[in-house]
Amino acid sequence: MIACTLDSHSPPKYPKGWPALLGGGLVNIAFGTYYMWSVFVPALEHEFGWSRPQTSLVSTIDMVMLASMFTVAGMFQNRLGVRTVATIGGMLFSLGMLLASFVHSLPMLYLTSGLMVGTGLGFGFLAPITVGSKWFPNHRGLVNGFAIAVFGAGSGIFGPFAGLLIERVGWRETFQILAGIFLVLTMTGAYLLKDPPPGYVGPPGKATGKGRPRPSSRDVPTSRVLRDPVFIALWIAHALGTTAGTMVISQLVPFARLSGLNARTAAFAITVGAIGSASGRLFSGWMSDHFGRLPALRTVIAISMMVTPMLYLWRGDVLVFYPLLCAVYYCYGTQISVYASLVGDFWGLKYMPTNYGVLLLAWGCAGVGGPYIGSHVFQSTGSYRDAFFGAAGLACVALIILALVRIPQTSPIAPDAVGAQATRL
Repeated sequence: MIACTLDSHSPPKYPKGWPALLGGGLVNIAFGTYYMWSVFVPALEHEFGWSRPQTSLVSTIDMVMLASMFTVAGMFQNRLGVRTVATIGGMLFSLGMLLASFVHSLPMLYLTSGLMVGTGLGFGFLAPITVGSKWFPNHRGLVNGFAIAVFGAGSGIFGPFAGLLIERVGWRETFQILAGIFLVLTMTGAYLLKDPPPGYVGPPGKATGKGRPRPSSRDVPTSRVLRDPVFIALWIAHALGTTAGTMVISQLVPFARLSGLNARTAAFAITVGAIGSASGRLFSGWMSDHFGRLPALRTVIAISMMVTPMLYLWRGDVLVFYPLLCAVYYCYGTQISVYASLVGDFWGLKYMPTNYGVLLLAWGCAGVGGPYIGSHVFQSTGSYRDAFFGAAGLACVALIILALVRIPQTSPIAPDAVGAQATRL
């Protein structure tokens, strides 16, 4: 645990930031349940006769709204404060879940479970990441990993619970029960969130070697970052590298059922995936603090390129299916975590909400591409084979791009941190 000390003759140097981390955890554990959308898919398709591409579009809308609203939330947060932004996010998310229980048409489903829930996600997802980075600037990989790991763990905690509720009380009542739970979690978490006091200096990092990533000493505004070739390369790599994860997430329960798993075993796959995603976000975030961001990204994308087609090939054996699924989610979760810290390393913390918000749009594109590839390939061929192998091909392209990325000239990070000389792409 990071020690925090108080100086009676000056403003607190290391005030306790743990309540803010706890608040962020409560907020994110609720928001992360959007990953369990696929548990509702069979019931909705059975009742309304909707197709797989139609129900998969909800995941796409959620991710696009999350990514696009993240930047908007950053602008509001600078004016209204982190607590207000998190409160708005929690209320929109919970209200969207509640209203989704009354839908009878696709447009209403897209408006409630898509637009409203997604907007709430964008506002709520911002706060824990930015607050954690401010309280613990020298441990951003670990802290961001924790915040995003909890986000990924939400579906693992509530996924089986939601599946059981759907069987017993129906999908409408399940939406209503979850909406009430999430409102309590997000409002409590938002209350605990706050920025550190002016002049605050975070706890020092234990690792002091030159290979340890550090925030850039120059805060680069978003208008300049958008013209940086390194940022453009990272944006493309992020979009391509996370497509495999978004595809599997959007199709998980139907894919598992098609592979021969029963309803409960397929629902438990959500928990397995959440464990993998949370592990990747937390452990790889910590590893990237010590060994560099780019090596961590390159490693997991190479693994993703191999395990994604393997998941399809060995889908019929649950003892192999679960570990491979965990690996796919691990690689996906790592990318979400490490990219957040990489932005601070390369372009500073001051403009991180908007800089990372623009980079997160790449994840939103993956949220469009992944579900689209999975659902349309299945609808046209009756199989997910081409979708899994195609996602592996996209990961290969992302790996090539990251192999060419070099540290931007604005960053003071030691070359050893990423295994490359300080030159541009």
